[in-house]
Amino acid sequence: MTAPAITRILPMSDRALLVEYADLDAVLAHFPAVESAALAGVEELIPAASTTMVRFDPSLTDARRLAARIREVPTAEQTASEHEAVTIEVVYAGDDLDELAGTLGVSRDELVRRHTEATWRGAFAGFAPGFVYCVGDDPLFEVPRRPSPRTRIPAGSVALAGNFSAVYPRESPGGWQLIGRTPQRMWDLDRTPPAFVQPGQEVRYRAVRESVDLGNAAPRNSTSRAPEKPARALEVVRPGAQLLLQDLGRAGMLGMGVAASGAADRRALRTANRVVGNATDAAALELAGGGAEFVAQVDGVVAWAGASGRRSIVDANGTELPFERERPTAVQAGDRIRISGFTRGLRGYLAVRGGFAVEAVLGSRTTDTLSGVGPQPLAAGDVLPLGDDHAARAVEPNDAPSPELPPHDELVELDVVLGPRTDWFDADAVATLRGQDWLVTPHSDRVGVRLQGDTPLARAVTAELPSEGAATGAIQVPPNGQPVLFLPDHPLTGGYPVIGAVVDADLDRAGQLAPGMRVRFRIVREFTEL
Repeated sequence: MTAPAITRILPMSDRALLVEYADLDAVLAHFPAVESAALAGVEELIPAASTTMVRFDPSLTDARRLAARIREVPTAEQTASEHEAVTIEVVYAGDDLDELAGTLGVSRDELVRRHTEATWRGAFAGFAPGFVYCVGDDPLFEVPRRPSPRTRIPAGSVALAGNFSAVYPRESPGGWQLIGRTPQRMWDLDRTPPAFVQPGQEVRYRAVRESVDLGNAAPRNSTSRAPEKPARALEVVRPGAQLLLQDLGRAGMLGMGVAASGAADRRALRTANRVVGNATDAAALELAGGGAEFVAQVDGVVAWAGASGRRSIVDANGTELPFERERPTAVQAGDRIRISGFTRGLRGYLAVRGGFAVEAVLGSRTTDTLSGVGPQPLAAGDVLPLGDDHAARAVEPNDAPSPELPPHDELVELDVVLGPRTDWFDADAVATLRGQDWLVTPHSDRVGVRLQGDTPLARAVTAELPSEGAATGAIQVPPNGQPVLFLPDHPLTGGYPVIGAVVDADLDRAGQLAPGMRVRFRIVREFTEL
């Protein structure tokens, strides 16, 4: 056992730091040792190409103390993988194959031959469940990412970036170069383990000519659909723009490549649950944008928190009754719950006393829209079974609801910690980040808030950044200089530099940013190495 080959330790947010190593071998040598050390306050670790992201609880440790402890942990002896080698069949007909071959200075056939003859090995999981970064032994494959990521990459796409090869397990955005496609299902919860490729496992690619049914490549996950009509239920009449089940997420699953996800506004979820007497981490309905309607099929108690607009309960006689924010409201079987468009905030939460009795996936009922893990997004006609309302706690009185969210024409300020790649940007970038308003674009979603400013953030370092862990709240900057603020469904790793991160206390407000709103960043901690 020897001292770890750490080059720097950098701030990543107020709850995470980034340990930078000499190379991937150094990461893989130190990661198991740090994991086994069980350092006080460490919640999760995300190894990557030349870094490990460390999430920690700031009530138990602080970044500098933790950085010092990490440096003291010696490397561990590497052991051989317990998994047998796997083969992935590929139809080499990717959109970037010909252009990439020209960039690398080889023919299309030469690129395919060398990709199939190379020995690849799973290095680490990231980006999404089943997406495993595989490193090969052919020096040809030092591949630049696309200058602008695609918004849609089909499931089963075989891709290259940096010195890695991987398969997209489901349809998602991404910036890797596409060289082919495979019918192999990379992530399947009915399989043990769910990921087809494991870290340390040998991987071979084999060229095939048969047409590929890419439907087989899509991951299989549990859904919210109930096979029979339950006795206690809530029916979806209109789902609005997006209706999801959300709780507080899947903590502790990063080693499987599964993000925590969870409610975009955790405070609002907790509030709605508390008002009806549920456990504060129970699942509730997260509605984006408004425009939804539900029918109660049993008497019960509901509550609303988060975004605001017109809300009402309509009884069987057509009488419209008030549905106040953050107040327990009785409904009777046959009542309709109507939620109109929002004028304040983007996401609201509907809790029902007793909660929703849908199947948990990996310990949570949350829907991760990027990975597809969890119940499916809800649609008109879905019937959600309800839990036992007798198990709920007595409702505690609440004299005054929390303050309303800002209207859509109000400027929202968010506190930011700089790092870990602030030094990849030019001298004016930090001033630009905090000095101008950023517009929330319509292309935003639960993966990230896409922002647009008059002056893009200019980089001083234009080299490819090896994929590294990404935190919720990270402000990632693609080559066009227009930042993306990561929300709960963001990829676990990314290859664009992060200039800073919104502090944990402001993440709920970030989750309520609606298209057309303006954001101003306030720097609360300057960039310094730890």
